[in-house]
Amino acid sequence: MHNPDSDPPNKTSGPHEQLELLRAEVRKAVAAKDPDGSATQIAAHLPVARVAVDVDPSHLDRLWDYAVPQVLDQEAQPGVRVRVRFNNQLTNGYLWDRVERSEFTGVLTPLKSVISAEQVLSPQIGGLSRAVADAYAGTLMDVLRVAVPPRHAVTEKRPVPETADPPPKLPEAECDREAWAPYEGGGALLDALADGQRPRAVWTALPGLDWTRPLAAAAYATLAGGRGVILLVPDGRDVGRLDQALTDGFGRADLHVALTADLGPAERYRRWLSLLRGQVRCVVGTRAAVYAPVADLGLIAIWDDGDPAYAERVAPYPHAREVLTLRAHRERAAALIGGHNVTAEGAQLIARRWARPVAALRARVNEHRASVRTADSDHGRDAAAVAARLPTAAWRAAREGLQNGPVLVQTPRAGYVPSLSCVRCREPAICVHCRGPLKLAARNETAICKWCAKQAGHWQCPRCGSDRFRARSIGVARGAEELGRAFPGVPVLVSSGSKILRTVGSQPALVVATPGAEPVAKDGYATVLLLDGDLLLGLPILRANEQAMRRWLAAAALARSASQGGQVVIAAEPTAAATQALLRWDPAGFARRELADRAELGYPPAARLAELTGTYAGVTELIALAELPDKAEVLGPNELQEPAPDGEGKLHRALVRAAAADGRALAAGLKAAQGVRTARSAPDFVRIRIDPVDLA
Repeated sequence: MHNPDSDPPNKTSGPHEQLELLRAEVRKAVAAKDPDGSATQIAAHLPVARVAVDVDPSHLDRLWDYAVPQVLDQEAQPGVRVRVRFNNQLTNGYLWDRVERSEFTGVLTPLKSVISAEQVLSPQIGGLSRAVADAYAGTLMDVLRVAVPPRHAVTEKRPVPETADPPPKLPEAECDREAWAPYEGGGALLDALADGQRPRAVWTALPGLDWTRPLAAAAYATLAGGRGVILLVPDGRDVGRLDQALTDGFGRADLHVALTADLGPAERYRRWLSLLRGQVRCVVGTRAAVYAPVADLGLIAIWDDGDPAYAERVAPYPHAREVLTLRAHRERAAALIGGHNVTAEGAQLIARRWARPVAALRARVNEHRASVRTADSDHGRDAAAVAARLPTAAWRAAREGLQNGPVLVQTPRAGYVPSLSCVRCREPAICVHCRGPLKLAARNETAICKWCAKQAGHWQCPRCGSDRFRARSIGVARGAEELGRAFPGVPVLVSSGSKILRTVGSQPALVVATPGAEPVAKDGYATVLLLDGDLLLGLPILRANEQAMRRWLAAAALARSASQGGQVVIAAEPTAAATQALLRWDPAGFARRELADRAELGYPPAARLAELTGTYAGVTELIALAELPDKAEVLGPNELQEPAPDGEGKLHRALVRAAAADGRALAAGLKAAQGVRTARSAPDFVRIRIDPVDLA
């Protein structure tokens, strides 16, 4: 491998002659710019640096060879950030490795400079990033941009003792074994972690219990065994909860760090460096923390792995759970996948015996869960129930619950009135400018378009001419208003969007929240209402049933136990598989059924699926160029409603399906084809996503 700025390769008679030629040419290349001769010598030992250069095109996704000047010999160590000349431009990169000779026989361009002597890219993270890029048909640098945070020079240059202090020792306290006592195999899991073993488990958490305690106990056991820990949670709110649980469980706050996006570049980089330098061995964070440079990794755990927040939003779009399994395998670490729900991927790991289930016995589950029942589909005759748009059973359950404590109302839609229709003909109300759907943001405001944000001040229905709207659906804000009218004198709290409540007290109140924004009640909720469940089940995505189950369980788990009067009422189709599983509180059984259904239909995780999105010309060209597995199936391309980036026509999408065993070959074939297109400077960009979680 060589640098594209170098001359055509020259053949040499042997490695010694090649090395002498390299040294001579480097001296010649830099002599004009280095009159005093300080940089004309190349390193005597390992004179070739292999560099991952920060460039985007797929066909350049490789390591490039550079010569190491003698003056940079000490600083140019594997893992440091370097500055190199690439395509006649100065570009950043990471020094991947140093070797004795290059496969290229021509002149290697010397490294321009070492940006920092900090070895920020460890071999473990570098190898993991390469594996993730290959699995998701992406490039190494795309993954490294997420894995390694941007440099903060001031923070990095702060003095560090020559002999860094070892990680603080655990306090003289025992591990919180009671946190795992309700689960079959929980004690054995802690013992294995403390003994330095690498157990792998899919953990189904009990409702009504604090899920942060078992995670903190597992982290304690691993640290006590002398190894490091990574704990992943979906969002910053969960980071805060687990951060506090670790502080309480460890008895001190300096044994771990929390990594979140809102820390700011300086503080985030400082904490990341403390992990890199071995000063701290435990980290809790969101999806990017899966790449945290924890030395001697003993446990990597993820909570609520079905949360869509774990899917990376930038290329190559990896899922944190899949990165977790890759890293656990590569570094021989324990893996713990937990949640109130069990995903199809979790069920598959158990079926393949990659992991073992850790769950409570049915009798214990029944002790902790609330009673669950369905609501009648029709609104009752009670005027208050009609005003609140509640089924009769739900309204009565809320009224009973308010006598004993707070009531949680989960509604799937954010906003005020997220969709409108004509009051006369019931046709969806659309914008006259872009044909997008209209919505109301608040009471007495003018309708606006969801797409172009223009007001619809003089709207008229194109079908019947009416100029009045009706609500096709209501959001959390409108729902809170109607509940307030139905239950006068009861406080109504809203948790949604940017205003998410963390906790609520034990006093009677109506807490209206969107999925994922439910606050924790001090003594549990007396009643939990799960409204508009059919909307979640009817979402046009592959994982609609699984996501509905996950959201329902997360809210229902906040209710008091049935022995304490806790009840859950769900307004959804009673015969739906997810509804029935909730009534039985059987997430593992539902996951097994979901996995079987997907295997029969050929969907992930039973198969690998690549989504190709772009212009029609780009998608068809990529498919034609790709060397796909023999039994791969191409579906499409089909036209989407989104306009193409150039404004000409619509985007198109094709799906390429292959057996799970052919997943690597599928990704490699698509990546190679993308490389051919970028080498040709093809004008039509195509996005590749492997097993997208939002596949519709």
